[in-house]
Amino acid sequence: MIADALAEAGARVYVASRSADDSSGHIGIPCDLSSDSGLDELVAQFERREEKLHILVNNAGSFAAGPLEDVGCEEWDSIMALNLRTPFMLVQMLLPLMISAGDAEDPARVINIGSIAGIMGGSNMAYAYGASKAGLHQLTRTLASDLSAQHITVNAIAPGYFPSDMTEGFFAAQPGLQQTIVEATPRGRLGSGEDVGGFCIYLCSRAGAFVSGQITALDGGFLLK
Repeated sequence: MIADALAEAGARVYVASRSADDSSGHIGIPCDLSSDSGLDELVAQFERREEKLHILVNNAGSFAAGPLEDVGCEEWDSIMALNLRTPFMLVQMLLPLMISAGDAEDPARVINIGSIAGIMGGSNMAYAYGASKAGLHQLTRTLASDLSAQHITVNAIAPGYFPSDMTEGFFAAQPGLQQTIVEATPRGRLGSGEDVGGFCIYLCSRAGAFVSGQITALDGGFLLK
């Protein structure tokens, strides 16, 4: 959704993905962002093609939920690594390209994709996932504090419920859950590509050039209930 919106707005979009399929109109770079070698490969391939990076969207992540007593160390560590460590390492590794891209009027942008699971107080038994997203929100603030003066803004979007492979999985596992969530959302629907894509375009446009260090719940009012 985000890649499509940015491309339609005129950006040349690279997507770190499981394959090099470019049929979507984006440039695919196949790599495993949960590994150091995958991070190195992504950065090396991007540096061979571009001298500047104007927008970095940290969206790769994994999800798991279950009873507290069933959470294992391997599951916890893998979720924390991909959801929290990877975004930090990508900012660190790509920082020179973003510094080259940004200026006082048009800074480079980092958009971290958090989650309302890192904000809401109730339990959905997604222990590592919720903690990793809360950590990503705080990482957004600290990076913004350090990088804004270098003409790089850092913000986070905390989505509510959007159609995705992840939500389809737990909607299928819990019949009736989707309708329950829709009814609990004041806007009365799931999020759409226009919602998240439009918000990213705002953050990346001149209108968002003075915004940094913010975590915005994009949830149709779900957290208000």
